Formats: sequence, C-alpha cells, structure tokens
Amino acid sequence: MKLKNFSSVSEFILLGLPIQPEQQGIFFTLFLAVYLTTVLGNLLIILLIRLDSRLHTPMYFFLSYLAFTDISFSSVTAPKMLMDMLTQSLSISYAGCISQIYFFLFFGCIDNLLLTSMAYDRYVAICHPLHYTTIMSQSLCFLLVAVSWVFSSTNALVHTLLFTRLSLFKDNILHHFFCDLSALLKLSISDTTINELVILTLAVVVITVPFMCILASYGHIGATVLKNPSMKGICKALSTCGSHLSVVSLYYGAIIGLYFFPSSNNTNDKDVIVSVLYTMVTPMLNPFIYSLRNRDIKGALGNILNRRNILV
Repeated sequence: MKLKNFSSVSEFILLGLPIQPEQQGIFFTLFLAVYLTTVLGNLLIILLIRLDSRLHTPMYFFLSYLAFTDISFSSVTAPKMLMDMLTQSLSISYAGCISQIYFFLFFGCIDNLLLTSMAYDRYVAICHPLHYTTIMSQSLCFLLVAVSWVFSSTNALVHTLLFTRLSLFKDNILHHFFCDLSALLKLSISDTTINELVILTLAVVVITVPFMCILASYGHIGATVLKNPSMKGICKALSTCGSHLSVVSLYYGAIIGLYFFPSSNNTNDKDVIVSVLYTMVTPMLNPFIYSLRNRDIKGALGNILNRRNILV
C-alpha cells in the first residue's frame, strides 16, 4: 500500500524484478536453480577442502571462507525474492528490511576483504616463494579472516544504525527485489547527508582500498614473472592466479556497473538486473571457476569419487 502522506513505515513493498507476470514461473524456476547451485556448489568446495589434507593450505583456507560467505551472501536476498515470486506477497517488515541491510553489507564486505587476502596470498607465493610458509603462517591467516569479520560487522552496523535514525519516508514502495540501502535513502525525506557521507567514506575503505591492494599484488606478480619470462613461468602464474583473477573480475565488474554507473531513470531496471548478477550469479559461478580451472580441486573431487567407488 502506497503512503499518501509523509510518515514512518511498518513495512516496505518490494516490486521485485522487472519481468512480466506471465514470465514469473520461468524466472522462478531459473533463479531457484541458480540459488540451489550456489549453495550446493559452495558446500562441495568447503567439503572437499575439509576432507582432502592436500588442500589444507592458506589459499584454500581463504577459499573455504569465501565459499561460506557466498552461500550466506546469496541467502540474504534469494529466499525472500523466490518466496515473493511464488506467493506474490511483496511486503517485508521494517525489522526484516533492517536485517537485510545489515547482513547484505556484512557478507558483501567480507567477500571483498577475503578476495584481497587471497590476492596477498598469491603475491607472497609467487614473489617470495622461499618465505611463503613463514609469512603465510596459520596465525596470520586466522588474523586476516578475523579482521575481515570484525571490520565487516562494524561497517554494516554503522550503516544500519544510521539508517534507523531516518524516521520519515515519502513512499514505502521500493523498485527492487531486496532492501537496497541506496534505494531506501531515496525514499526518505529525513536528512540523509550523514548517511551519504559515511557511505562515500566507507566505500573508499571497503571497496577502493582493497581493489587497489589487489591491483598492486597482481602488478608485483606480473613484474616478477616478466623479470625472467618463460612459457613455463607464465603458465604457472596463470594456473596459480587464473581462478582468483576470474572471480575478482566478476565481482568488481558487477560493483562498478552497479555503483559507478547507476541507472538514471526512476525505475532503476538496470540497477536491479546488475544486482541479480552481483548477489546471485557471481556466487554461483565461483564454484565452477575454482573447480574447472583448478587442478587441486578437481584432483580432490576425483579422489573422493574414487574412494566412494572403492567402498561400493
């Protein structure tokens, strides 16, 4: 129900994806398959890393947390979107919306920082191979993950608390499939200057700085490989870094399309479509990238299947 006057709200109406009503069934089946693939694929990666002792290395330690984060990140928005498509119940309570904001920012930030940690791991492995085990110690790996979780939680909490201080809204209809913070701020008639300033400031810390660190890591890797160029060295670098580079390209490509080139019209159809890529498609593709491009993961999967055949 649309608000007729400026007032506080008890719920928001999510208009969902810009698709025709007669296409709802097709897209529901498609996105259900995408979500199940995301969950099962990433769970498989976590299981393989857990069961195969050869994968108990810093890179796969970070990858297991990335897989868990991808499941959680997709689960923040996908189940609600699928339920809305199935039942045509488009409302979400104010409390539910606040929860979506927090966990969306929380797991999105962790994803970002984990990709940065993985880039640093690849930098140490290629540029300082003799000191790799010393530098990438178990304590450092746990510290990087712990810092990622604490910082992400703080970042999400700051944005969420600042949003809760906004009390008046000109509308409760959201042209989105989840409670996107930037879309919600456009509905508020309260002063959002502080919110926008904090978003801009923390975006530099959460997105720009990690991205620059990733670029710097791969810049050093490229320089190291080109110092003694050989086909063997280039192939080894590509096999070591190819999967991570593919995931980084997908992740930051979606972010750049969503936040640096936002839609200029009122319906925000492009923003919604890019958000689907960012929240559902990218987490689904990660297991395929790491399984198809990574010999260790494929080897671990083969060992598990062979062990099962022997037991049968």
